[in-house]
Formats: sequence, structure tokens, C-alpha cells
Amino acid sequence: MQESLDLFAYDGELICGVDEAGRGPLAGPVMAAAVILDPDHPIDGLRDSKKLSEARRDVLAEEIKKYALAWSVAECSEQEIDELNILQATMLAMRRAVEGLAITPTLALIDGNRCPVMSVRSEAIVKGDDKVAAISAASILAKTARDHALYQLHLTYPQYALDQHKGYPTALHLERLREHGIAPIHRKSYAPVKALLK
Repeated sequence: MQESLDLFAYDGELICGVDEAGRGPLAGPVMAAAVILDPDHPIDGLRDSKKLSEARRDVLAEEIKKYALAWSVAECSEQEIDELNILQATMLAMRRAVEGLAITPTLALIDGNRCPVMSVRSEAIVKGDDKVAAISAASILAKTARDHALYQLHLTYPQYALDQHKGYPTALHLERLREHGIAPIHRKSYAPVKALLK
């Protein structure tokens, strides 16, 4: 059950929720999404994407895209992650997502304890993806977009079994990395990948 935040505190604000997916994996981009929900079209079942099945996330993602007032998904590439570090790349992806919205919000509610630097006012909410419906929606869009991106990468790099672990440092992924070496999709600044570079 979603522990709802008291949104009356934000009365009069046009709120967007913002969340990311893919900070931990060794491969692929980090994704972020921003969502402005339509109060006249509530969506049932929104919650932290990690607490939903993949099938349920896919269904909800389509509903969010259909009924939200505005939504946007953005990313930072593996190269940007290596150049900036994962925290800064995540902040940049979030900023890109907010700036990509067709409607400019007056306030961005960010999942976590940090906010990206951007022109829109923002507020960080720890565990916001299970407290604020708009952040839950952003969590779902970021996660489904990243999963889709990894399924596409799997078609090009089937030897890493990305369809099974989505780039996370599982035993299978590490085994395939040792067997096949690293690919352009791998984050060279991450320790298991960096170790293979040596």
C-alpha cells in the first residue's frame, strides 16, 4: 500500500515526479523519467517499480503515457557515466527528463536525498517512489525504458545474456565478462569492468 505524502503542502503547484533506473548495472545507460499526472485521470496501482512485476510495470507504463498531462524519459550514456561519475550522470539524466516535459512544472519532486541543478524548483523525498504517485509513475517509466534498452542491446551483444540480468553485476554477467571481455556498452569506471581492463 502506498504511503501517500500530504500533497496539500504543495497546493497550487504543478508537480512533476522524477526518478531514475540503472545506477547499479555494469552495462547500458542510466535512465530518468519525469511525469506530471492528471488529477482527473488517476491511475490505480502506482508504486515503487521495484515492487511490481515486469508485466505489471509494462501495463502501468502504457497507462501513464496515455493519461499523464506530460511525461519524458532521458538518459546518460555509458561514456557520460565514466566521464562524470554515476551520481552526476544520474543528476544530468534527471535534469534532461524534466527539461524534456511538454509542460513546465513549478516544482519537481525527486526520489532520493539529492536534487539535480536545474531551472525548475525541486525537493528531494527519500523513498518518494512509494509516497508520491507522480514519483512512482516516473519510477515505472524509467525502469521500463531501461529494461527495453537492455533488451535491444541484447540483440547486438547476445553473448552477455543482458536479457537475463539487465546489465547488473550478477554471477552470470561477471562470468560472461570474463569469457568475452568488455564491450562498448560496459561502464569502464565500475570496479568489475575496470579490473578486466587491467
